Amino acid sequence: MSTNRPGSGLGRGLSALLGEQAASPSSKSDVAPNRPGGVREIEIGRIRPNPDQPRVQFNEEAIDELADSIMERGVLQPILLRPHGDGFEIVAGERRWRAAQKARLHTIPAIVREIDDSNTAEIALIENVQREDLNAIEEAEGYRQLIDRHGHTQDNIAKLVHKSRSHVANLLRLLDLPEFVRQSLLRGDITMGHARAVATAPDPEALTKEVIAKGLSVRQAEQRARVERPGAGHDIARGSARNYKNVDADVVALERQLGDTLGLKVQIAHNGQKGVVTLSYSSLDQLDMICQRLTGEPI
Repeated sequence: MSTNRPGSGLGRGLSALLGEQAASPSSKSDVAPNRPGGVREIEIGRIRPNPDQPRVQFNEEAIDELADSIMERGVLQPILLRPHGDGFEIVAGERRWRAAQKARLHTIPAIVREIDDSNTAEIALIENVQREDLNAIEEAEGYRQLIDRHGHTQDNIAKLVHKSRSHVANLLRLLDLPEFVRQSLLRGDITMGHARAVATAPDPEALTKEVIAKGLSVRQAEQRARVERPGAGHDIARGSARNYKNVDADVVALERQLGDTLGLKVQIAHNGQKGVVTLSYSSLDQLDMICQRLTGEPI
């Protein structure tokens, strides 16, 4: 299914950006284009990473695997660059650039475009969210950057990354958590579900330490938070307005976990050994994203 429409590049997704004949006539590369679609070979030494890259942590094992693949088959998809000084800055494709260095390549296929700071931030965030799934804190920091530096609203961001507005809002609330909780989430010591649960406790840091030390599940963390803060009102962990009175707590936790992962509203109707999972989308772009993830097609 394709929902690509005419208009600005971002509205058509990363595939459209990378597939256009996009080499910038003003780029300072002295390497002539030698591939279809405006793709050229750029010297790796002339490329610098994006200092505002939303991804803070890179999985070195995954990059090593990508480097092995590049040594065997080459770089299959060009990276996206913009002119910077006497070289270039990465807009999208830093993992491929890092892996190409490990594979000891001297050049890498790239598309060079004149892209401003705002669009660079948008594209970098879109690539990471849609291709590799950022850590929740990294994703939230990316959203905050688009709001603070480039004037985006939460609705704008939700449309950009094809996720629900509530997903964006919940992630932004994570930035209000204590530093220890944020770092624990960033390192992967706890999940976003845990973070949402501990956020309702009087002492989120203490509960986070207990979650890590005892290996508590999200449901157990929610129970601890309720015990510590009985009668708490509306908070980050309440999620959607669905009435959960007669729904199993494990099902509720699973709905939240899937919803956090997909950025969509998820509802599970479970009966004995079978049931139905419902994914709600608010645009054709979100439906396209669901289809691509389920079929394994590149986003």
